[in-house]
Amino acid sequence: MPCRVSSLGEFQHYVKAITGLERRYHSNGRQLYYRTMQPRCLSILGVGLLGGSIGLAVRQRIKGCKVVGYAHRLATLEAAIRLGAVDEAYEQPQPAVRDADLVILCTPVGMLGSLLKDIAGNLAPGAIVTDVGSTKESLVEAAGQALPDKVHFVGSHPMAGSEKRGVEFARADLFDGAVCITTPTPRTNPDALEKVEAFWHVLGMRTTRLSPPVHDQLLADVSHLPHAIAAALVSLQQDAALKLCGKGFADLTRIAAGDPGLWRDILLDNRQNVRSSIDRLIMELGKVSRLLEPGASGELEQWLANASQRRQSLKGGIS
Repeated sequence: MPCRVSSLGEFQHYVKAITGLERRYHSNGRQLYYRTMQPRCLSILGVGLLGGSIGLAVRQRIKGCKVVGYAHRLATLEAAIRLGAVDEAYEQPQPAVRDADLVILCTPVGMLGSLLKDIAGNLAPGAIVTDVGSTKESLVEAAGQALPDKVHFVGSHPMAGSEKRGVEFARADLFDGAVCITTPTPRTNPDALEKVEAFWHVLGMRTTRLSPPVHDQLLADVSHLPHAIAAALVSLQQDAALKLCGKGFADLTRIAAGDPGLWRDILLDNRQNVRSSIDRLIMELGKVSRLLEPGASGELEQWLANASQRRQSLKGGIS
C-alpha cells in the first residue's frame, strides 16, 4: 500500500527508516554531522523496561551524567537503583526533573498528558523534554499546551522493546541498531531536535523524522494493528487448540503477552488510524477467502509468493 505522506522530505525520512539508511545530508549533498548530546542531568519519568534500559545505556556511554528516575512504586525505584539504572530516585515527578537538562517521559501513553502538567512548573529554562510513546499527535498537542515557552519538546519513538515488563528486564544494549522516529512540527526548536537525535545516536540508534499524524498513521499499520491481531488470534482459540500450538503460533502471537493497560491506551489514543487499518485487513482477508476456491489455486499461490517476497525484503532492516 502506498504510504500517505505530506511532503517529499517526510517520504525520504520514511524510506530511510524502512531501508536502514541513517545518514542525513544538507541540500548541497554534504553529510550532516550531529553535535554530541551530553546531558549533565537526565531525568527518566517511568523507570520500567524502556526507562531502565535508557538509564543503563546512559550510565555506560555518557560519562559524568547524573541519571534521576521517577516511578510511582517504591519497589520499582529500589530495583532501578539496585540494578544501576539510576543514581537517584523519587516517588514524585516534580523533584525528579528539577535539575534536568533532558527529561524523557517513559510512562504509558494515557499518563503523559497529566505528567506534562505536573512537571511544567519545575522544569528549568532551556530544558528539553522528549518521550518514548507509541502515539504522537495527541502528545505533541498536549506538550504545546502544558510546557512553558522556554522549555522545548521533541517527540521521540524508539522502535525497541519487548513484551516483558519492568525494570528487571532492562538492558543497556536494547537500542543498539534500532530506529528511533522523531516527530518535529513547525514549532519544534531546531537545536533541541538535533540534540535529541544526537542523544539517541549515542545510545546506538538510527533516527528518522515523521510528522506526528504520519507517524500515527504508519505505526497503526506496523505496530498497533499487529498487536490487536496477535491478541485476537489468541482470544479466538479453543483451549484444546492452544495445547497444540507450535513455534509458529508462539512467534506470531508473542506480543499479545504485552502490558494490557499500556496497549489499551495506545489503541484508544490512535483509534481512528487503527480502525482504518482493521478495515483494510478485513478487505485483505476477504481476498484470501475468495482465493480458496479450487479454480483460484494459482492466484492464491501468487498472493502467498508476493507476501513471502515482501517479508524476505525486510530481513536486512529489522532490528
